[in-house]
Amino acid sequence: MDALLAKADSLSSASKKRRRPTQATSNSASTSDLTYQSLVKQTSLPKSLRPTKTIENVPTHNHIANKKLRNKLARTSTHAAQSKALLEDAELLLTSEAGKMEVEGEMEKTWRVGQSEIVESTGQEAALGRKEWKLDGGPYKSRHTRNGRHLAIIGRDGHAATFDWLTGQLHAELQLQETCRDITFLHDQSHFAVAQRKYVFIYDRDGVELHCLKAHIEPTCLEFLPYHWLLATIGNAGYLKYQDTSTGQLLVEHRTKLGACTTMTQNTHNAVIHLGHQNGCVTLWTPNLPHPAVQLLAHLGPVTSVAVDPSQAGRYMATAGRDSTVKVWDCRNWKGAVREWSARGGSADLDWSQRGFLASASGGTVNVYSTSSIHSASTTKAPPPLYITHPVPHRPLTSVRFTPFQDILTIGHAAGLSSILVPGAGEPNFDSSEADPFENKKTRREREVKALLDKIQPDMIALDPEFVGSLALPSKLVTDTTSTPFARLPRIQRLKVSGKADETEEVESEVEGDHGKKESREEREKRKMRGKGKSLKRYLRKQRKNVIDPTVVAIRAKLEKQKEEKRRAAAGQTENDKPSALDRFKRKS
Repeated sequence: MDALLAKADSLSSASKKRRRPTQATSNSASTSDLTYQSLVKQTSLPKSLRPTKTIENVPTHNHIANKKLRNKLARTSTHAAQSKALLEDAELLLTSEAGKMEVEGEMEKTWRVGQSEIVESTGQEAALGRKEWKLDGGPYKSRHTRNGRHLAIIGRDGHAATFDWLTGQLHAELQLQETCRDITFLHDQSHFAVAQRKYVFIYDRDGVELHCLKAHIEPTCLEFLPYHWLLATIGNAGYLKYQDTSTGQLLVEHRTKLGACTTMTQNTHNAVIHLGHQNGCVTLWTPNLPHPAVQLLAHLGPVTSVAVDPSQAGRYMATAGRDSTVKVWDCRNWKGAVREWSARGGSADLDWSQRGFLASASGGTVNVYSTSSIHSASTTKAPPPLYITHPVPHRPLTSVRFTPFQDILTIGHAAGLSSILVPGAGEPNFDSSEADPFENKKTRREREVKALLDKIQPDMIALDPEFVGSLALPSKLVTDTTSTPFARLPRIQRLKVSGKADETEEVESEVEGDHGKKESREEREKRKMRGKGKSLKRYLRKQRKNVIDPTVVAIRAKLEKQKEEKRRAAAGQTENDKPSALDRFKRKS
């Protein structure tokens, strides 16, 4: 301790000027101090606080005359370059797998661990995710923002609210006094849309009504496409409609022809809308196709829920139906269900987490399945091993939603909302340029402007998003040497275009006729159509069918007489030979 006090020079007079020690003096003092040497070996500054190294290729903006603006842009460019350099070192933290509950022996099961034990074993901040909201006017549905910070809830009787669930700050609370079916945030927490009894209404953060979308009649489900700024709705009329929220234009509406629809979700990988219908079919829609891109019969009864796995780039889709079955489908081949099992009481809602955990609300219980047990194919209809189960006595269960970047599952039921902890369900590492849970007002404003500039056109939505930027293959319908369609080319040329031609095969371009003369192509086509009945001739022939012409009647009588003479000649009879009644008794030779 004396050495540290002496090194700090705390006992020296304040009026006496200090002499700055030279490099040699400081080095000699540090080498002689044993306490200082022990501290230096065990401590180090973090990389973010160390003196920055010289970074190359940083723009200086010397062409800007305003000195204040030039210095501000230079500081921003330097900070961006330093952040990019530090990000390369931070990527080493992503090598380990995300943590989840594990058991020590075969006799122990993770689903036997209750929420009380999980809350006790977790940290103080993570334990705040276990909450119970008792509300009137249910059953309730919930929806999170993309960064998982804000939560919007809607009750069947018209109670709507948006708030920051981490801090408990309430943004808006509305009593709409009519039936409400769904709610969703738009590009951020500043705007949200509510599917009310007759139309779709858009409100701001303070709960002020901004727009009434009267083109969306009796909506039942809402989905917002963040990269395209499109609000997709489906209603009791069976029309899927896309509304551009940046321009206010109704982009397109598709008639599904399958009746009322109460189930809709989106594939975050390719922005394709998945619909579940009352006849058990699941259809996939894009704005640029008037018919479904994919249609399959998933269940023997109405489809109650559809969910897409975001952890596998939208490869797997889970569906639940009134036939009390849950099925997992592979969206790459659609050759059948990868896995199928029965849900007791019928599954009400499904949802995938960012790490591939599947939550299913069936009866009065919420079951969570892990990733490895769902994606593996199984020939039997046995349910996969449970990861977590949680009983909810408040029926009916209407929705289950995982919180982005958090190990929290929000359950909507008749008595309000419940949130439980699901260890390992959320993504622990977030991209601040994509979705930042700790963004401030300035960051949100900048992100909104960049999102508008980087807006993707709706006609680029397809099942395979990798086609954007790829080269188109040469068409086989038209050859390079001539503009003749592929179907009208000779056989040898069709084989050459398709790459299956035999070079030893020779086909003459001209064919000899009946008289030994070569005919051109036009002559062959003319001779080919010779004697063929044209449509106009057939029409005129039908019109003359009931016309009585004396000349035609005389010709027909003459032809009949000639046929009769030929028949008699063949039988050996003459015109004078008259038949007799005794001819039948004559002996036949």
